[in-house]
Amino acid sequence: MSTFRSILVADDEASIRHVLSLVLADKGYEVRTVSDGEEALKELAARPYDAVISDVRMPKLDGLQLLQQALAQWPELTFVVMSAYGSQDQALEAVALGAYDYVQKPFKPEEIVLALRKAEERVRLVRENKRLKAPPSQGSPLTRIVGASEPIKLLQKQIQRVAAVSTTVLITGESGTGKELVARAIHELSPRAAMPFVTVNCAAIPEGLIESELFGHAKGAFTDARVAKRGLFSEAEGGTLFLDEIGELPQPLQVKLLRFLQEGEVRPVGDNRSVKLDVRVVAATLRDLNKAVEQGKFREDLYFRLNVVNLQVPPLRDRKDDLGLLSAAFLARFNKELNREQPIVAVSPEAEALMQSYPWPGNVRELENALERAALFTEGDRVTPEALPEKIWQQVPAPTPGAAPVPVARSPGAVPPPAIPVPADGQLSLKRAMPLLEETFIRAALKQTKGNRTRAAELLEISHRALLYKIKDYGIDPDKP
Repeated sequence: MSTFRSILVADDEASIRHVLSLVLADKGYEVRTVSDGEEALKELAARPYDAVISDVRMPKLDGLQLLQQALAQWPELTFVVMSAYGSQDQALEAVALGAYDYVQKPFKPEEIVLALRKAEERVRLVRENKRLKAPPSQGSPLTRIVGASEPIKLLQKQIQRVAAVSTTVLITGESGTGKELVARAIHELSPRAAMPFVTVNCAAIPEGLIESELFGHAKGAFTDARVAKRGLFSEAEGGTLFLDEIGELPQPLQVKLLRFLQEGEVRPVGDNRSVKLDVRVVAATLRDLNKAVEQGKFREDLYFRLNVVNLQVPPLRDRKDDLGLLSAAFLARFNKELNREQPIVAVSPEAEALMQSYPWPGNVRELENALERAALFTEGDRVTPEALPEKIWQQVPAPTPGAAPVPVARSPGAVPPPAIPVPADGQLSLKRAMPLLEETFIRAALKQTKGNRTRAAELLEISHRALLYKIKDYGIDPDKP
């Protein structure tokens, strides 16, 4: 897998430029040539390049000056210098200034190709080293997709199969199910793991900017385009580009994406040439693309190109067997992140029953947020119902057949339950009654304690922080409950 694609050759000898153009093009590189250093700088500013092959002695701006000025602006650019016999000291000076290698003239074409291949290997190793030095992720790619339910086991098997090849993948599922996590797992288990994984949210980039962001632009392509810019496709060279919310991609951009999937090339905005790239595309959507195709909002040919393999991420309501494993994983993380003195070790049976009865419309992301809140408001070592968001503890789970009611212990002197009138309309919804019941109890406790929040929290058997949260949530004035 080649790391470099575009090469700029700078030499004042036309014969050298011609030979290198032929040799490098034959090896799959895209080559452009210039005759002096000033032209080279202009070309580098106009469009991105991976490497420069430059003679040391050139008119207007010599190779050393070109090297210094170019690396000052593009420090990751790879330079290979060429020097005639007698200018070897200058070549060594160029290496000291940041050139990767030098080749002595006259040279065999294979020497230039070998120098580029060595430079590519160095770039690959640098990227791999950065990846290895990065903070370790939690577990392997598949173990980070937490769960032991049948839908998750099937998804993990599918990920393993598709990761080994470069097939385009379409990941579908509701918001919050973990589609990006699946895409990352595919990349990290693939032969491209050492190369970039670039994420793009197609719905988050303004329509007027998305083409430039994806495909890059040439210098002067539009107002303020003072220098050329590499697009996110180029940034993902050799790796994986994850296009999240692909259903939101504007139709003009759908055409350009289709061209890349068919021909493996992109054309930067304002440029008159296309650039070949080796990028695997993984897309995701929560929209029904079949319906979008029928409505004329999404190209049918692009849909077929994207949907070579479809991985469906199940919603949390269809994998509630995984609630325990997911909760344990999130709570272990929040124990560390929040520096809890007393770690949370479990979810109480009452809270677990509420969580099992809740439909989780926001899926795993909603569960994560709920448990982060619970980690903040739980004072003991177990998550209790009042630490969960209100919309969860409003749910009343069905009692287990034959089970005795769970007694609720009250502190001595606790306020007796206030009477809650049955609604005149005859609606006996417990979900509607729960917030009214809680607000009534809080007001009664504050009234009995004359606004003393600490004492009221004791009477209500909830934490002081939880009481303050609920007072704010219900808009209660503690001094005038």
